[in-house]
Amino acid sequence: MKLIIYSPEKTVFDGEVEMAEFPGGRGRFQVLKDHDAIISTLVTGEIRYRVNGEEFNQPVQSGYVEVHNNVISVCVHL
Repeated sequence: MKLIIYSPEKTVFDGEVEMAEFPGGRGRFQVLKDHDAIISTLVTGEIRYRVNGEEFNQPVQSGYVEVHNNVISVCVHL
C-alpha cells in the first residue's frame, strides 16, 4: 500500500507500507492491504506504520485520512 502523509508545511512521508494505524475520531483503527474505502477524521495521537518490518510513529494534532484502492492519503496538523 502507498501511504502519503502531508502537513501544511511539508510532505512528512511518501512510500510503501505494510500496515498503518490511526487515531480516528471514533477510536484507533488499522489499515491493511485491500482495506475498504474509508474517510475519517483524526484526533491528537500517533500515526503508526510499518515499512519492511520496522515500525514508525508520527505524532499528530488533528487531520483526516482517506483510504481508496490501496492508497492512504493523510492530511495532518503536526
